Amino acid sequence: MKTLLRRIGSEFILPLLLVGVCITAIGWMQIPRLEQIRSSSQTTSVTEIRQGTEAEAARLSLLKKMPSFGFDNLLADWTFLNFTQYFGDTVAREKSDYRLSPDYFEVILDRDPRFIQAYTFLSTSGSLYAALPERSTEIMQRALSRLKPDVPPNGFYGWRQLGVDQLLFVGDSEAARRSFKTAAAWARQSSLPESEQVAQFSEQTAAFLARNPDSKSAQISAWAMVLNTVPDDRTRKTVIDRIQALGGRVTQEADGSFRIFAPRQD
Repeated sequence: MKTLLRRIGSEFILPLLLVGVCITAIGWMQIPRLEQIRSSSQTTSVTEIRQGTEAEAARLSLLKKMPSFGFDNLLADWTFLNFTQYFGDTVAREKSDYRLSPDYFEVILDRDPRFIQAYTFLSTSGSLYAALPERSTEIMQRALSRLKPDVPPNGFYGWRQLGVDQLLFVGDSEAARRSFKTAAAWARQSSLPESEQVAQFSEQTAAFLARNPDSKSAQISAWAMVLNTVPDDRTRKTVIDRIQALGGRVTQEADGSFRIFAPRQD
């Protein structure tokens, strides 16, 4: 029995070590200046930041091809931590752009399509900031095709996020309607307590789009979903501006939440 346990343990540890070695090797292959750029972006030139971005792009390209030896979730989580550093370096991003955002999530969601929160981060960073909605929605669609209606239980949120991006950033209201319908169907099969309410909201948005593909109410409803998940004040202001441009009105409650009023005419 002890021999068997030792053998099982060694079979588990060896792939993990190989993953660690691969990740470390990829890191060492990059330009050492990359970390310096992240920590000193205030004084780093635009040229240096772009060089660092090229190095990061090369690293992500290798991660897409790297074998995981069964530890896909570990690689996805590690890549997400790297994304938060990239996205959070506001000074560097303002001097360059956010164009690598979809690359991070191509690694993350290809490795772990059940990481439902990642769909929201992909939408904000890839569609809103990087202005690459076609690429972002393609990544979402590929990941969602690997899920089942009730596995994971919150998978319907991924379809809702896809619908939001298709409607607001791609401008494909018919594709958005189908995604919201799928979100509603999946929500009705979920065991989560909020699933019924999500199903109703998703069906309502799909109905708006069926009656009027250019529905302002549907767009404002979609922006409201974005407003509830934005990571920073700058994005929040952008979303509020978009809602007001559609004729909606936004007020902030004492508890910090927002109330959104649709225009009288759709």
